[in-house]
Amino acid sequence: MPPPEPPPLPAAAADQEPRSLALEDWLTVLIMALLALITFANVLVRYFTDSSFAWTEEISVFLMIVLAMVAGSAAVARDRHIRIEFFAEGGSMARRKRLAQLGALLVALLFSTIAVLSVRVVWDDYRFGETSPGIGVPQWWYSIWLPVFSLLITWRAIGLFRRRSQVPPDVEFPQPASPAGQGEQQP
Repeated sequence: MPPPEPPPLPAAAADQEPRSLALEDWLTVLIMALLALITFANVLVRYFTDSSFAWTEEISVFLMIVLAMVAGSAAVARDRHIRIEFFAEGGSMARRKRLAQLGALLVALLFSTIAVLSVRVVWDDYRFGETSPGIGVPQWWYSIWLPVFSLLITWRAIGLFRRRSQVPPDVEFPQPASPAGQGEQQP
């Protein structure tokens, strides 16, 4: 029987991606496939009939907004959100840890505020019977997803805060690598 593996170091545990990121990854693939399919169908119809599906633009805009929110959630969970590296990577490890925690808390605060405020928008869309301009479906079918994905980003930011809090102040947690550089040998 092989010996049991030692538990991971705190820095390694804090750098691990959440296991549940498959949700964002699969949603990204599905949304991109739908966008490609809708656009391709619209091009074919326009080519053969000299007219186009009017509803495709409204659906495509909605899907691109959902894609941006899903990608934002994945970026927060993977700690690849935009930051000024001059400040984020400078100073002592304790300072870096505090800045990483502050950034995660501010992201959580921002998106929880967006979620709370957008619930009112969804309620107004529902209450007043607003319809979309292109297809005429209820507008809340589109707006309901803003608070949902805002809460997802909030949840991911809180998870990032918790992972960064588990790292001792004197241990350096690795910064995420650029996605463009993955698989390449660094000199």
